[in-house]
Amino acid sequence: MSTEPETTEEAGPGTPDTPGTGDGGTSGAEDAGGVGAGAGADPAGSDDASGEEAGADGAGGGDGAAGQVSEAEAELAAQRVERERIERRKAEKKSPIESGTKLSGTAADLLAAVRAVETGEKPVATVFAEPAPEPRRPAPEPVHRPQPAPAAVAAAPAQETVEGVRGVLAEGGAPESLAPQVAAALGEAAGAALREDPWQLLRVGGVRPDQADGFARALLGEARGPDDERRDRAVTVWLLEQAALAGHTALELPTLTAALGRQSVPDPDAAVQSTLAEGEALAFQDALEEPGAAAPQKPDEGEAESEEERPVRVLVGLERYALAEESLADGLARLVNSLSKESDQAWQAAAGAVTGGAAELVRAVAGHGLVLHTGAEAARTEPAALLGAARAAGLRAFAVCHTPDGRHRLTGLPGAAPAERGVGTVAGLLSGAEGPGRDADGALELDLLIVLDAPQLDVESAAMLVESLPDGARLVLSGDPAVLWSAGPGRVFADLLAARVCPQIASRVPDPGPIGELVSGIGVGELNQVEAPGKEIVIVPVRDAAEAVHRTVQLVADSVPRAIGVPADQTVVITPGHGGAAGTRALNSALKERVNPGPGRFGGFDPGDRIAYSPAPGRTVPGVVVKADAQGLHLSCADAPVIVPRERVEGAVRHGWALTAHQAVGARWPAVVVVLPGDAAQTLSRPWVYTAFGRAERHLSVVHGVEQALPKAVAQTQAKPRTTRLQTLLRTQVPA
Repeated sequence: MSTEPETTEEAGPGTPDTPGTGDGGTSGAEDAGGVGAGAGADPAGSDDASGEEAGADGAGGGDGAAGQVSEAEAELAAQRVERERIERRKAEKKSPIESGTKLSGTAADLLAAVRAVETGEKPVATVFAEPAPEPRRPAPEPVHRPQPAPAAVAAAPAQETVEGVRGVLAEGGAPESLAPQVAAALGEAAGAALREDPWQLLRVGGVRPDQADGFARALLGEARGPDDERRDRAVTVWLLEQAALAGHTALELPTLTAALGRQSVPDPDAAVQSTLAEGEALAFQDALEEPGAAAPQKPDEGEAESEEERPVRVLVGLERYALAEESLADGLARLVNSLSKESDQAWQAAAGAVTGGAAELVRAVAGHGLVLHTGAEAARTEPAALLGAARAAGLRAFAVCHTPDGRHRLTGLPGAAPAERGVGTVAGLLSGAEGPGRDADGALELDLLIVLDAPQLDVESAAMLVESLPDGARLVLSGDPAVLWSAGPGRVFADLLAARVCPQIASRVPDPGPIGELVSGIGVGELNQVEAPGKEIVIVPVRDAAEAVHRTVQLVADSVPRAIGVPADQTVVITPGHGGAAGTRALNSALKERVNPGPGRFGGFDPGDRIAYSPAPGRTVPGVVVKADAQGLHLSCADAPVIVPRERVEGAVRHGWALTAHQAVGARWPAVVVVLPGDAAQTLSRPWVYTAFGRAERHLSVVHGVEQALPKAVAQTQAKPRTTRLQTLLRTQVPA
């Protein structure tokens, strides 16, 4: 077979599908609606729908001299401040979170337990009526928010705490290397807490219930009973954490109890009730929408409650995601209801400065506090034009993207420059490293915030952004709804589109060229043959995973540079998972040996290695290794120097010639090689294929070994559903 890239017409058959998946990330999430997935997420990114970087656990390195606050630390600290503000906002509410109507039986008992924790009263065995409606507020005056305290950097656990945990781990036969993580998760009294409740070991990412059970048996001996409530609660929380890794903000009660049964919990209902009573989770009741039914309306004050009960579902979730989702819905309603009229003249000027689809977008933003904009890569010209017109009209406008690459591409469009004033990243804005800064009340000094790559917003990041906007500001969420959802919990953009609570502007600007035509077809479920006279699209059939790796290395190092003119350092490889014979690990090993061979003296890395750096959960930044010394591994990421301490390298840095689609989303490269080995057939879906193929700008090679599984996935396999509450919350707070 020639080493030159073949044209589309030369595609031949691949090999039959073989069972298994590339990394096993998504398959296990089927238990209990995403619970029961593998033991924790991979630090630099697994390609399941949950969010590959969640397992990084905040790992990240400093990017300056000792004593300075790193980007990752500043970002995490800023997120903590925002979460505290969200919690304060929720604490001011007089009534607990709830929606829907009456319940009875076990569901009512569970809700009574959580109400007892919230109110301090004894639970009562009665049904729950819908709370009295809150009056809708008409365009309130700006609320003066308390200014957040300066971000504090989380200190590492004290050495004596770590040593105390190390002794308990050794006594129970667990790896002593887990001591720093346990100490960070359990606090100063971590050793005593772990000895008292060995199943607290499940708070550490990557630990499975069977491993915690073995640790508990060794530590407790005869004192461990078969129906220990400590185990039941710990496993319940662990399942909810696994669900969050799979993208859910909550689980339906029957799903959770079924999963508990599979984890050998003798009485799942009692386990859930105990977890709620201890305040380790929250329960909710949400009214179900009947097909074709109108959105539920709040009754007028004094109106009698309908005799006919609406069907409801009972959900259980972790507090942090429940508060974030509630705060997000509340903040979006605030923006919709507090539209400022003071800048009408400026918005009229902005609308007159643009034409076409951009003019339609500007007019919608002028009259609404929240607007959704959908479209593919070429459609980014419209929010760029909106940004330029708003700034030219004297409005304080700023746009953020998911990745530094997205920021760079946006600044190259008309209207978006200059970059230092108008465009940044979501992480940079939240950490304070980018953007306009905050006023004396802690709100961003903005009249307009445009968020591109909006499908990548998880519920916590979205809540922090919305909470940071002042009353009267306008928010535009723009993105391609066909790409993979966020790495973290939630499906914010999809939920907003489905809720239909604000204007939605669909771009009519198509992506150009053969790749744009191919990807557009995939978006509607069609894998079309397209003409590629300039070898823009090439299909490379392979028989097995070994041949897939061989051909991939050949394409990156030789064929694409020679035939297409794209050098190896501008080509990325995308594969479904990290594990397997053709996963990122195998591909990166083979590519390093060919492209940048070396001894890997610092944690397997050498100067010149391409890497994927995870500074915080849910984020992947591509970069290059510069050097290594006593400080750690020196990287260049998005033209910025980063130093990753030695102890964090293993958890935060991967080789980056080959990525998963979740790691690659939000960025584009001149050339992309998508690897589809036979064992990846079960993991393919339309969003995955759409995202992977859409990362290519000039050239796309498909190393094809899944035969008919590819067109079948494009035609039939949609994104795996996520359980969220945002749609329900929005329908009760925002007028239709």
